[in-house]
Amino acid sequence: MVNEKKMISAYGDDALGTLDGIGVAGKIANGDISASDAVEAAIARAKAVNPTLNAIVTDTFDMAVQQAKQSLSGPFAGVPTFIKDTDDYAGTPTLWGSRAIPQKQKKKSSEFVKQFLSLGFVCLGKSALPEFGLTATTESLAFGRTRNPWNTDHSTGGSSGGSAAMVAAGVVPMAHGNDGGGSIRIPAACCGLVGLKPTRNRLKNVAGTELLPVNIVHQGVLTRTVRDTAAFYAGAEKYYRNPKLPEMGLVEHADKKRLRIGLFTDTPFGKPSHPETSDLAMQTGLLCSKLGHHVEDMPCPFNAEMGSSFTAYWGMMAFSIGTFGKILVCPGFDKSMLEDWSLGMGRLFQKNFWKMPSIIGQLKKFLGLYNDIFRKYDVILSPTLAHPPPELGFIGPEVPFDEAFARVSHYASFTPAQNVSGAPAITLPMGVSQNGLPIGIQLAAASGQEKMLLALAYELEEAKPWPRIGETFLRKC
Repeated sequence: MVNEKKMISAYGDDALGTLDGIGVAGKIANGDISASDAVEAAIARAKAVNPTLNAIVTDTFDMAVQQAKQSLSGPFAGVPTFIKDTDDYAGTPTLWGSRAIPQKQKKKSSEFVKQFLSLGFVCLGKSALPEFGLTATTESLAFGRTRNPWNTDHSTGGSSGGSAAMVAAGVVPMAHGNDGGGSIRIPAACCGLVGLKPTRNRLKNVAGTELLPVNIVHQGVLTRTVRDTAAFYAGAEKYYRNPKLPEMGLVEHADKKRLRIGLFTDTPFGKPSHPETSDLAMQTGLLCSKLGHHVEDMPCPFNAEMGSSFTAYWGMMAFSIGTFGKILVCPGFDKSMLEDWSLGMGRLFQKNFWKMPSIIGQLKKFLGLYNDIFRKYDVILSPTLAHPPPELGFIGPEVPFDEAFARVSHYASFTPAQNVSGAPAITLPMGVSQNGLPIGIQLAAASGQEKMLLALAYELEEAKPWPRIGETFLRKC
């Protein structure tokens, strides 16, 4: 049962209604509403719910109002959105959820933000994340807790939790996120959204990640519908297309091809996932079977060694930020203001630094091992998370590092494999828990196979439409 007393919704009888991004763009293109109408409605929604949700770290409302008056083009011309506060957006600071970075406006937008805005979006501001996106909940000492619109006592997930909260609550139809270990898919699962992590280098990258021995951080968006996700990638491809990857084009519907799907519910560490998440994954597998796909159980194809290698590498990134922050982040970086989680991940690296050449070698080889799975299967299906969204504070910055690390390692253990391999995976909100919290399932495929994942996602969306917070508004109309 959904606890509506704990739910917060921005939906209303305004220019945005309950439309997705393509719906809003269509009304603007047809002249039914203007871009200014859409932007002003989204700003009003943001002002109504953000004092509770705490999902915006920097608003650009005044800039957005002016931009909406200009000539805009692209598949999402005039559609309001948010940019995650990891990427530079001209005229705003980039603070990465950290007290260690001073407020300083950026003069230029990042290469990805240029690609993102080329689709016609109007940015309303920068969305919240945990410090440097290093954990699976959007809670930071710098900006506080971002609350889940489905139940404000619970986490949005992380690290793209601010964007997820704004989309789920109905403030905007879609928003930017990025994913270094599940940071699009985790908040999508927590907030009842669609979250596709694309193939590595499908989109312009987060600045600086090209320096990594293995780039595990991938850009993307969080949406409420499959068609918005598909339209985003088709539009982004017109701005920049990686010639080394298969062209995506616009995926508009399910495919007639029936797929071989492998299903597993245990984590890479050999532990069972929560009954509600594993049951939903199995129900989704059964639905796929009814739709004519061949589904069979399989053991988890990833092991504890892969998980441990990933966390050691994640720790290397935290250590690099803490040690070389004045060079890698900004000259005014203040290490003394880092949170215990960031410092703890750095200490984890220090314990394993002598193993890093071997660990990096293993991670580089993992793509081949990962793609071997898809000699037998077209898609693998699993829970996105090991349990439903936890209450705020479960893995927040006040929790001692060792305790938080054990909790995060179990909770978010299904998602890192695709970051290491660079292969695509999509989270779909296929159900809710007994407490009314969204639960996501994950579909993953071999590198370059986003079209297949989107086609299957369309089919599941049509066969079992997922609940939205906006349905509460619809029932009252």
